Amino acid sequence: MKQLIPLNKQSKKKQKEYHDKQRGSWNGISPVTRTVPNGKAYDRNKVKREVHTSE
Repeated sequence: MKQLIPLNKQSKKKQKEYHDKQRGSWNGISPVTRTVPNGKAYDRNKVKREVHTSE
């Protein structure tokens, strides 16, 4: 039977392998495109979109 070693006692390489297994898959979707835009930030294109949609 394998003896369980706490994660913080394992080598960095073994810790990385463990965390890589725990991490989920994006199934081909880029996580960068899944960010929510900041509503308080200035967006110079927002005015153009509003004018364009009101016409």
